Amino acid sequence: MDQSEEWLLKEKYNGEKCEAFFADLKRLTAGEPLGYVIGHAPFLNCKIFLDSHPLIPRPETEYWVEKAIKEIEKAGKASPRPLRILDLCAGSGAIGVAVAKAVPSAEVTFVEIDPSHLPTIEKNITQNLSINRKVLGERFVVIESDLFSKVEGEFDFILTNPPYIDPAIDRTEENVKNFEPHLALYGGVNGVELIARLIAEAPQYLSDNGQLWIEHEPEQTEMISKLAFDNLGSIQTLPDQYGIERYSILNFKPDNLIIGTYPIEPRR
Repeated sequence: MDQSEEWLLKEKYNGEKCEAFFADLKRLTAGEPLGYVIGHAPFLNCKIFLDSHPLIPRPETEYWVEKAIKEIEKAGKASPRPLRILDLCAGSGAIGVAVAKAVPSAEVTFVEIDPSHLPTIEKNITQNLSINRKVLGERFVVIESDLFSKVEGEFDFILTNPPYIDPAIDRTEENVKNFEPHLALYGGVNGVELIARLIAEAPQYLSDNGQLWIEHEPEQTEMISKLAFDNLGSIQTLPDQYGIERYSILNFKPDNLIIGTYPIEPRR
């Protein structure tokens, strides 16, 4: 029995090899991701449910979100009000839930374009933070929206793991292609079509000195830097735990912002 089978047996069936367990083994053999078969995945100190089959949270995302949480905690100590956090392209809500659990004073908004994932986000909030669904609105907002189209207000931190895979250099494993949502994976030309939009639009939704954290591929660093500079922003790109450029932190000047759209030339 391999590690995935052992975890399935322990996590879902309490060690009992029943008929349902063997049915789930067939799902694993067919390539279905373990998180979907079990129904949840770990993320920092949270148990992230995957009922609607959103993108399964990755260790690389966990790495930079932990860094972001430290910055949020630091900023929170200096702020006279609760910090406002936006989890953009939320999927399961793993990022925002992890922040909310680590920073109990933070107010978190979750934005996701696929309405099927909204109940999953709400479940992850209520289960991980031990709150009643009826009081969600006191600290959390869950919105179906295409990026910022239905978002209101300003945020101190916008954290996003957007679709960023470039179809031209697709390194995606077959089981991911076959089972995980393509809407959450592929980012159009060069993988940065959506990133270009959110960098152009984000400044008007950030508070003064607010930060935009974006996960991306290392090949996209130069393009993202240009998009940041075009919008009067500064950028710092940092590696993940494997030494690969994986995420960038953008800051924008509060005055004289240039908001616009920027066509992306296909990589040759």
